[in-house]
Amino acid sequence: MAVKIRLRRMGQKKAPFYRIVVADSRSPRDGRCIEEIGTYDPSTEPCTVKVNEELAKKWLANGAQPTEIVGKLFKQAGIEK
Repeated sequence: MAVKIRLRRMGQKKAPFYRIVVADSRSPRDGRCIEEIGTYDPSTEPCTVKVNEELAKKWLANGAQPTEIVGKLFKQAGIEK
C-alpha cells in the first residue's frame, strides 16, 4: 500500500481550508484517511500552518511520501526527512 501525506480540502466555496492527512494514494482527495496530522489555512495573512511534528516525522520514517505542496509546507515548519 502506497501511503501519501497530502491535503484534504475543507471549507466553503471560494474559502478553502485544508487538513494535512496521511492517506492511501488510491483513495479520493477528500475520501477516507488514515490519520490527520495538521492544518493549512491559505486565506489568513500570512498563511497559517499547524503540523504535529511527532506524527509527521513518524510517518516520514515509515515511508510515507509527501506531495509537492506538503513538502513545501513541511520545509516552512522546519520538518525534514
